[in-house]
Amino acid sequence: MDEIKGGDLSPETQTGETRASSPEVTTPQQTAVAKSGGQRMPPPPPPPDEEDAEEGGMLRMSFLDHLEELRSRIIKMLLGLAVAFGLSFGFANQLWKIISEPALDALTKLGIKDPHLVATEPLEQMTIIWFKLPIVVALFIGSPWILYQIWAFIAPGLYKRERRYAIPFVLSTAGLFIAGGLFAYFVAFRLGLTFLLGIGMSVGVENMITITSYFDIFVDVILGVALVFELPIVIFFLIMLRIVTPQWLIANSRYAILAIVIIAAAVTPTTDAFTMMLVVVPMCALYFVGVFAGYLLVLRREGRSLPWGKILTIVAVLLAIAAGVVWYLIKFQHFHLAKYWPFLIK
Repeated sequence: MDEIKGGDLSPETQTGETRASSPEVTTPQQTAVAKSGGQRMPPPPPPPDEEDAEEGGMLRMSFLDHLEELRSRIIKMLLGLAVAFGLSFGFANQLWKIISEPALDALTKLGIKDPHLVATEPLEQMTIIWFKLPIVVALFIGSPWILYQIWAFIAPGLYKRERRYAIPFVLSTAGLFIAGGLFAYFVAFRLGLTFLLGIGMSVGVENMITITSYFDIFVDVILGVALVFELPIVIFFLIMLRIVTPQWLIANSRYAILAIVIIAAAVTPTTDAFTMMLVVVPMCALYFVGVFAGYLLVLRREGRSLPWGKILTIVAVLLAIAAGVVWYLIKFQHFHLAKYWPFLIK
């Protein structure tokens, strides 16, 4: 008793008392096991990597942030159009000569000695040549910039791997838009206009074309065909979003061709079969180009590849045959290249 009162405890007793008085230190795994009734809990999930964190935060923009981003992109689009309009305005007279050339060429082919367009109102020339014409040209010049701003607006809502399509999207969409305008200017519009102007000449009708009526039909055809040329882009995005499949598009191609004929009848200036076919054939080709591009996307998703060697060989053989036919017609059949459609005349 005296030893205990004196505080002389044995080392074993001191150690036991110390362990009883001090809290037990446990690890997080031991705590989880204790709470689960002795059963070991699964390990916590690993921290998200950089790409997952980026994809997880892509929808954190609020509604007001989206509106602010949309306002910013619209302002940039308008500024780009303003720059393109300024460039077009500086060459308005030269551009009008280019725009009016199909009408003068059609009248010349129809035997008109002094082909020209007329204005019936004082402000008609200024409105068409110095205002409307630069706007239309600015749409084509500024189309890459406009499409880039559209892509930049929707890019925050896309995955990182999908944002890699930015440059192909802008280049292909703008390229098809401009190619459609050029096709309409050099082929479809010229032939359709010649047909329209020549209808009444056999019964003594004299053509007097105002610049307003001519410019209106010119814009309708040029912009209509240019927008129609965006068909491959539409098909590609429908396949990318898994709305349709290439197999379904091929199986229902007859309905697509019927829709293409209806659209061609709406955008061409005439209703004759020849002029419509000039638009129908390229549109059908673009339809299958879009299906092929979507098929390549599906193959990439499935980890398969296309036999590009065989395809390029076939394309090279076809191009060589076409070049040989052109050479034969020029060399032995006295054909020569022309500036406009059909580009090869005798």
